[in-house]
Amino acid sequence: MTTARPRSSKKLKPSAPHGPARRFAVIGAGMAGVACARTLAQAGHTVTVFEKAPHVGGRTMALASPFGSFDTGAQYFTVRDERFQRALDTVPGLCRPWSATTVRVLDAAGRVASAAPPPGEAHWVATPTMDALVQAWAEPLMREGRLHTHTAVTRIERDPAHPHMWQLHCETLGGDTHLHTGFDAVLLTLPAPLSRALLHDSGLSAAWNQNLQGVDIAPCWTLMLAFAHAVRPGLTTLGPQWNAARSTHHRIAWLARESSKPGRKQIERWTVQASPAWSQEHLNDDGARVQAKLVKAFAEVTGIRATPTHAELRRWRFAQTQKPLGQSHLWDAATGLGAGGDWCLGHRLEDAFISGLELALAAL
Repeated sequence: MTTARPRSSKKLKPSAPHGPARRFAVIGAGMAGVACARTLAQAGHTVTVFEKAPHVGGRTMALASPFGSFDTGAQYFTVRDERFQRALDTVPGLCRPWSATTVRVLDAAGRVASAAPPPGEAHWVATPTMDALVQAWAEPLMREGRLHTHTAVTRIERDPAHPHMWQLHCETLGGDTHLHTGFDAVLLTLPAPLSRALLHDSGLSAAWNQNLQGVDIAPCWTLMLAFAHAVRPGLTTLGPQWNAARSTHHRIAWLARESSKPGRKQIERWTVQASPAWSQEHLNDDGARVQAKLVKAFAEVTGIRATPTHAELRRWRFAQTQKPLGQSHLWDAATGLGAGGDWCLGHRLEDAFISGLELALAAL
C-alpha cells in the first residue's frame, strides 16, 4: 500500500497523440468523468465534458452554509493504487490527512459495540471541501471552454453529415437546446441506471448494454446539522469524543463531525448518512418527515439532544454501490461508446478514479 501524502511534482502536459487526434465527449463531471477527460486531454486529444449540475464533483459535492461547509457525499478517500497517488502529486498540499482515528461501530442504542482501532489505512480529505480535488483537475478543461455545466445530454445519435461520428442533443438549465457534433467516441460516466436510461432513450445498443442491468446502487438520505453555540476548540466537543462512526442503528450508517476535518470552520457540524436499506424504504417520503426521523436517530446515537441551529437534507438517488460491475469499465470499440464510474469496482472515490482512468486508456 502506498503512502497518500501528496508530493510536489510538475503538472503533466499534453503529449502528442499516438495517431490522429480524436474528439471525445464525456458525459458526467464527477471523479470518474474528470479523471477520464484529463487522461484523454493529456494524451493530446480534444475532450468536451457535459455536466447537468452547476458544478463539477459528482458525489464529492459540498454544501455551503452560514456555519461552514458540509461534505454531502464522499466523506474521505484512501489511496491504494500508485496511479491515484501520482495524480494526487499534481496538486500538492490540496489534500490533507483526517485524524478520524476514533471510528467506532455503534449498536442501535448508541453504545460502543467495538472499541477496536480502525485499520491503519490513512483517511484523506480535500481542502477546503471534498469537491476541491475534482475542481482542481477540471480547471484546465474549464479554462479552455471544454466543460459545459448546467447541460443535460438528452439524446446520443450518429451525426448525419458524418455517419461514423456522434452528436449529442443537450438541454441547458434555462430550457434551451443545443446540438454538439463531430465526436469520435462518447464516454458515459454517470450512475449505471442513468447511463442505461440515456442509451435506451437514444435507441442505442452497445455490446455491453446488458451488463449495466446487474449493477445495484442504493440511495442515501443525508442530514446536515450545525450547532452554532458549539465552536471547537473553545468547546472540546459537543456529545461524543469520536469524530466519525459507522453505526448499526437501523436508520443511520455513518456519522462525521465535519468541524474535525482539516481546513474547515470550527463551528460544530455533523453529516449523517442514512443506511441503504432505510433510505430505499423511505426514498419517496416527505422530506420533513425524513429529517425528523434522522434527527431523532442522531440524538440516540450521539447523545446530542440540543436543537440544531441549522438542519438541511439531501437525497442521493444513486449513492453506494451494493453490487458492482466487477470490472473497471465498459468499452465498445466498434461503436465508440464506453461507460465507467465507481459502480464498476465498488463505491470508493478511488474506484471512480481508476474506472475513469482505465476507460480513457481503453478508448485510446
